[in-house]
Amino acid sequence: MTTILIIDDDEAVRRFLRTVLKGQGYAIVEAGTVAAGVDAIRRSVPDVVLLDLGLPDGDGIDVLGSMPAGTRVPVIVLSARGQEGDKVVALDSGADDYLTKPFGASELMARIRVALRKQVQAESATPDVLEVGPIRIDQPRHEVSIDGREVHLTPMEFKLLVELARHPGRVLTHRHLLREVWGPSAVDQSHNLRVHVASLRRKLEHDPAQPQWLVTEAGVGYRLRDGVPAK
Repeated sequence: MTTILIIDDDEAVRRFLRTVLKGQGYAIVEAGTVAAGVDAIRRSVPDVVLLDLGLPDGDGIDVLGSMPAGTRVPVIVLSARGQEGDKVVALDSGADDYLTKPFGASELMARIRVALRKQVQAESATPDVLEVGPIRIDQPRHEVSIDGREVHLTPMEFKLLVELARHPGRVLTHRHLLREVWGPSAVDQSHNLRVHVASLRRKLEHDPAQPQWLVTEAGVGYRLRDGVPAK
């Protein structure tokens, strides 16, 4: 049975979510604090996490930053904070989607179905270790190396590199990368993508000003070269 973890300190919200999700056949685990939420992720290994940001012992963002290394569970933020900046911070911290309260049950269920579908596709299609040219990505260990040299990436840099490495040699559009890495709410935030690509190049390329591996396709997107460096 698919398990959904609800992390929210509002009992009325949890009761609503519990009723809706159980009616759809999902198993439910609940937590009302950051600490309890992180512990529940470790113990119950949920298939999806529904995360509120305003928790009594901290911010929901703290949950994203405290997940065990290698955890792939999709996180959908459910928050009354509707400002663009709040969404950017949550998505940039590793959330997969963002739904502003109040929301309807039908929209929530649709978001959950999308998250589960993407997770199944990712697990079936992506090996644990990806190798593209000199770049090696060990997903369970959350480790990246280039020519045998370990490179330390932020969680979002890691997600971006994995998405590029899953499609070596293929041009991925700005919209595709924003949607797949940051979530559907971020498709217009191209500046965020440019910042992370620049940071990745500083860590992966011998000369970031003349990248050999992470190549820009002007006006379209980015491509991770497969085996042969750019000239």
